[in-house]
Amino acid sequence: MNRLLFLIGIAAVVYLLISAYRKNSTQQNKTIEEDMVRCAHCGVHLPKGESVQSDGLFFCSTGHRDNHLKQATR
Repeated sequence: MNRLLFLIGIAAVVYLLISAYRKNSTQQNKTIEEDMVRCAHCGVHLPKGESVQSDGLFFCSTGHRDNHLKQATR
């Protein structure tokens, strides 16, 4: 009887360890998705949060924004 309780206890511990590992691994695999936009000057794709926006257009840097605006005023 003692041996049976011991085996049930080991099985319960193994089950809890496996379920905790699966829970942690699924939480680590979650990534934040963000829309990608294209730089109007050079065409590079980058996350919308990292882009510079001007007049409804997206740019990868302030330099490209300024160059694009200079070319548009010519």
